[in-house]
Amino acid sequence: MTILVTGATGTVGRTVVEHLVKRGANVRALVRNPAKADLPAGVVVTKGDLIDVDALRSALSGVSTLFLLNAVVPDEFTQALLTLNLAREAGIERVVYLSVIHADVYVNVPHFAGKFGVEPMIEAMGFGATILRPAYFMRNDLMIRDAVRNYGVYPMPVGGKGLAMIDTRDIAEIAALELIRRERSAAALPLDRINLVGPDVLTGPSVAGIWSEVLGRLVAYPGEDPAAFEQTLRGFMPPWMAYDMRLMGERFVTDGMLPEPGDVARLTALLGRPLRGYRDFVAEIAA
Repeated sequence: MTILVTGATGTVGRTVVEHLVKRGANVRALVRNPAKADLPAGVVVTKGDLIDVDALRSALSGVSTLFLLNAVVPDEFTQALLTLNLAREAGIERVVYLSVIHADVYVNVPHFAGKFGVEPMIEAMGFGATILRPAYFMRNDLMIRDAVRNYGVYPMPVGGKGLAMIDTRDIAEIAALELIRRERSAAALPLDRINLVGPDVLTGPSVAGIWSEVLGRLVAYPGEDPAAFEQTLRGFMPPWMAYDMRLMGERFVTDGMLPEPGDVARLTALLGRPLRGYRDFVAEIAA
């Protein structure tokens, strides 16, 4: 019995692998460059990516459970569909898929729309699957850390509706728990969807307030200007991705990213501990 982890060298995937190894799972990791993978001992590393059909066929052979994590790339939707078709071809019935919360609301945002298209395919193909739907990753704020420190401004267009920001370490641990649950079940379990949220709903002003308290000096929230945010992002990411992020920011402002009743309690019970809060995250990265 083997669990295949895609995206195994990324922030979430690597931590998923570590949790699975600690829990005694047999893990195979799909990576682009095995020489640089640096994964825990015992993990079987296989070379390939989600657009390489031959490599995927090889990686999926003998696998019982799949963790499907796509990076935000232009062909994300195609990658997911290829992988799921090949997984079914390999006889795999158990899947954990990393989607995104409110994909049915943020329908004009490319990387949300792609995941929104994958979810019904998983269901229609009859996989016993857990679809994980994370809210805003706290870790995204690493990209604006210098702006906060150097200029006293929190520039992310979070808006006033509120985002239920979640720590990526919590995402990874929940994913690993779901993979283990499905892998070790005597029969394939029915499809389930889980919203992954943090313990607090945060607005632009409240996030700036947390930074102010942690740093001991004023950090301002200048309001929302997704167009300016896009231009800033173009300095270190491709234009298509910067525009994708702008569209996401616009939906932060108009719709927010809110949990449903019971989400926090469910996740707390799954983990057996409280969810990590944004204040603790800021304290860590500020240090």
